[in-house]
Amino acid sequence: MQCEHSSRAGWGQAFFAPAKLNLFLHVTGRRADGYHLLQTVFRFVDHGDWLRFSPRADGEIRRGQDIPGVPEDTDLCLRAAKLLREAAGSQCAGFGVTITLDKRLPMGGGLGGGSSDAATVLLALNVLWGIHFPREKLQALGLQLGADVPVFVFGRAAFAEGVGEQLAPIDLPPAWYLVAEPAAHVATAKIFASSRLTRDTKIITMPDFSAGLPLQKPGLRNDLQAAVCELKPQVEKALAVLSELGPARMSGSGACVFAEFADEALALQALAALQERAPALRAWVAKGLDIHPLHALCALQK
Repeated sequence: MQCEHSSRAGWGQAFFAPAKLNLFLHVTGRRADGYHLLQTVFRFVDHGDWLRFSPRADGEIRRGQDIPGVPEDTDLCLRAAKLLREAAGSQCAGFGVTITLDKRLPMGGGLGGGSSDAATVLLALNVLWGIHFPREKLQALGLQLGADVPVFVFGRAAFAEGVGEQLAPIDLPPAWYLVAEPAAHVATAKIFASSRLTRDTKIITMPDFSAGLPLQKPGLRNDLQAAVCELKPQVEKALAVLSELGPARMSGSGACVFAEFADEALALQALAALQERAPALRAWVAKGLDIHPLHALCALQK
């Protein structure tokens, strides 16, 4: 028997899960529970994963394909769907779904791929299952899945504090990014435990990004970068090559690194130069986004 919710519009369409870049990342302290206090600016780009959803009549929440290295019981997409169904209670009792992921972002790359996928699951199923939770409710659910999930639900370029969940929208100048993917997987927990990591960067007020490109502003950096480069020489080498083409920085806890340009032509020119200098280094160009493509799927709680 077909589930009642299978007739709703949107089933089968592709939903985007964009990558994010940390334009800077400062570690300002550590809480008693071990979580690190951060300040960062998140920006989405128009490159990412795609997800499709198919209703199931058996009430199961399953994925449409195996993902190497990711067991089903730790899959963030499945966990997000189960968490949303549980929060909806009897409204979604017996609802099932198959989630098919077209994975284009590297795992362990610092681009928020898994977090973005989980957020897209929350945003899409919130509509497909007819739940219509407000944005703040979905952000709270997302925080149970990971510190980066709420910003993708928030759906705006954001200045973030706390463990990354305290978000304020921020206006950023137009920019294009050359992103490189070193052949390295970075375990975030290992980086945050590194003896190289400083945890006392001075707290700043929300930077004024209205003029000039963020990577060119003095005093901003990624505090995790030195620890990652020590453990992963591939990241250090990629940064060195990219820095010859423009201001460059690592995103999140790595391994991906990026350079920032004022327009697409400059970014593509840099990509061509990078491919000549480091032909084995996977890289791509993407446009900065201030609004998540799925932002309109839910309303902010008032």
